[in-house]
Amino acid sequence: MNVLRFGACAALLAVSPLACAQHHEAGAHAGPAGALAVGATLDAKGRLWLARVESQRLLVAHSENGGAGFSVPVVVTPEPEAISADGENRPKIAVANDGTVLLTWTQSLPQKYSGNIRFARSTDGGAHFSAPITLNDDGRLTSHRFDSLAINGTGRVTVAWLDARDRDAAKEKGDAFAGVSIYFAESADNGAHFGANRRLVEHTCECCRTSLTWTAEGPVALWRNLYGTHTRDFAIGTLDTASVRRATDDEWRIDACPHHGGSLAVDGRGALHMVWFTQGQTRKGLFYRYIRGTTESAPMAFGDPAAQAGHATIAAAGDTVLITWREFDGHVYVAQALYSIDGGSSWSEPQRLATSSAAADYPLPLVDGKRALVVWNSATEGLRVLPLEQVKPQ
Repeated sequence: MNVLRFGACAALLAVSPLACAQHHEAGAHAGPAGALAVGATLDAKGRLWLARVESQRLLVAHSENGGAGFSVPVVVTPEPEAISADGENRPKIAVANDGTVLLTWTQSLPQKYSGNIRFARSTDGGAHFSAPITLNDDGRLTSHRFDSLAINGTGRVTVAWLDARDRDAAKEKGDAFAGVSIYFAESADNGAHFGANRRLVEHTCECCRTSLTWTAEGPVALWRNLYGTHTRDFAIGTLDTASVRRATDDEWRIDACPHHGGSLAVDGRGALHMVWFTQGQTRKGLFYRYIRGTTESAPMAFGDPAAQAGHATIAAAGDTVLITWREFDGHVYVAQALYSIDGGSSWSEPQRLATSSAAADYPLPLVDGKRALVVWNSATEGLRVLPLEQVKPQ
């Protein structure tokens, strides 16, 4: 087994007595060899899993005690490779009901904006991982980036990403092509085999993260789409039926990629919850809405635009919905959170969870039927796991 150590774990003082009873520093501080953007998930047993990049290798560890201590990290990528793990890029991790650990990430290639979508899995509880494979099957040296991963827990695995193969093919024919496309690959056996790549939609924004969640209708994606010439609003698509519809009407018209994607989650009753950022003509800032069947809530603003509130992420379980985002108050970066325990009908006051005096990742929310956690990595303070004791998952 190949292993690298994250470092020692230490308890720290609480930073928010209302929302956060304690937090833990889990691992060494991110230095030149360590990337800030991490992936995290909770498995069916309540264990916290962490994926992070150090020295061009992807590492995985898990915690049995909510982040107070982690197992010795296991190396997923035996050969060094350039792995995107900053800004809107991060490795993705999920754990199936039988304990299979699944990972995807974007491998950066030397050509500008080019990359491959990579995948590996463990069938022995994270002790060993399969050799990494490349999921994009077009054979082109082009942009395959901003991957997202979703599983149903019992065998089905879907990976979606932004893909420039259609744009490149159009240019070779002398045709115009706006934006890129969304492609995806699926497995029915927990990642042992994947089918051929399939296209969901053309003409999407080029550099905003995608988001993927599993619903009763199968995998559902959220991405920033192109409408008309330069309008960049969000769309939702159900992959099994290839049905796509517009999800926001902000009318953000910009001839550039905002590098600011959205996030999507499904709760225990099947309602979708989404968060996004816009600088459109209709509204500006961070917003939330739920979709319950044919009913959609009005966009709800949150965060402080004066503090550069952005890059929100959402998680849901039962009737609990948790939103996190990052702000900068002029002196420090701040991890913020907002939660609902009634499926998004009402919300808590914003919770200031922690601060960082230097560069910091975007905070990640995690909820299940027993707990709510926020994982936040920063250059000075290291990785912190912030339990939200006031949140009572239903």
